[in-house]
Amino acid sequence: MPSVSMSIKFRPAQLADVPAIATLLASLFAIEQDFSPDPARQIAALKLMLPREDILLWVAEETLEGEAEVVGFCSVQCLISTAEGGPVGLIEDVVVAEGWRAAGIGQRLLEGAEAWARRRGCSRLQLLADEGNLPALDFYRRQGWQQTRLRNWRRLLRD
Repeated sequence: MPSVSMSIKFRPAQLADVPAIATLLASLFAIEQDFSPDPARQIAALKLMLPREDILLWVAEETLEGEAEVVGFCSVQCLISTAEGGPVGLIEDVVVAEGWRAAGIGQRLLEGAEAWARRRGCSRLQLLADEGNLPALDFYRRQGWQQTRLRNWRRLLRD
């Protein structure tokens, strides 16, 4: 297993990163029960998100012999919470490429998202994780995240 080294750089995503991020999202959605990979939708969403100042698309990029590859991704969006009386952050996605898992990249992605959210005055971060994704649930627990008593509900507005 690789470790986070000098070859990994964490930075905001750029338009050129969108195809690589969509590939990472496909691997995430393939294991989630509520979502399915749809590259066209993921690419469309990423392009909508990129220019927004209230959204961070944060990538981990590995550079080896001059070749750069996106190996991790995290997104966080600012919302206004009536419970908190101000801004909070919603982490929409956290995914690390298979060969790079357990190398500290996920932790660093979350740290970057938290720092960004704190700079924007967010008082809380929240995320959703598939109940069947035990490695992710264990990872979030180890990072100090706490499960709430809230349940996620949804209604699809499209066919």
